[in-house]
Amino acid sequence: MSVQVSPEELEEYRDFAVEVATKAGEMIKKAFYKTKTVTNKGSGVDPVTETDKAVEKWVIGFIKERYPEHRFIGEETTDLDAPFDFRDDLTWIVDPIDGTNNFVHNVPEVAFSMGLTANKKVIVGVVNLPVLDLMYTSMKGHGSYCNGRKLVTGSVEELKKSIVIYDTSVLRTPWNVDTVLKNVRNIITKTHGLRTYGTAAVHCCKMAEGHAQAFVEYGLYCWDFVAGLLIAQEAGVHVMDPDGGPCDLMGHRILMGCTAKVANELSAMITHHKMHRP
Repeated sequence: MSVQVSPEELEEYRDFAVEVATKAGEMIKKAFYKTKTVTNKGSGVDPVTETDKAVEKWVIGFIKERYPEHRFIGEETTDLDAPFDFRDDLTWIVDPIDGTNNFVHNVPEVAFSMGLTANKKVIVGVVNLPVLDLMYTSMKGHGSYCNGRKLVTGSVEELKKSIVIYDTSVLRTPWNVDTVLKNVRNIITKTHGLRTYGTAAVHCCKMAEGHAQAFVEYGLYCWDFVAGLLIAQEAGVHVMDPDGGPCDLMGHRILMGCTAKVANELSAMITHHKMHRP
């Protein structure tokens, strides 16, 4: 049976997500200026800090207290070696710190990302950049906002006139590294330029704001882009899988364009990565 969410409940959930993101942001900002304790999850390029763990632990407890019947998927408490138990139920999907490498190196593009799904579709998305004092919010069918300002993506009609966001920290197998270099060359020679900010949540918000006109990223988990996906869509961004089909929250990749034409041009121009995720 599908989950039904009333307009009043939708607004309640959005307000709750903002409340959580605000508190989590305070925790992140306080820790940002302190010495961090860093460990790695399987490789030297996937760090985790005590703040990642502390924020997620607090969020889980707060959600259970307010909505004990809701489900939860979080980066630091999910088994990455097995398929996720993703259901139609109301599910909060959280990345306590998206951009942990930025956090470790004191780069201010650090985000708390929180999305709510119902029937496996995103209905609420909140991304907080506490160091930069930017709060992005969105509800399905109600637009996207940054600090209360309504967002509308750009309107460029050609990829060659676009700024493209392409994250180069994808899985670093030799094949993927070669693919990154090939794609970077294509992007910088055939567009207005390439940008990368080290966090998929921020990349999605940049698209929503019109700061870039195309974006593609591989090697993601659902918590990296669940909130940003809705924020971008509600601002008018065309969202799809890099191969051209619908974007799958469990598909580990995403492609966006300010228009469908730009998105399809980027899809056709790049070499797609080989992903090995559960």
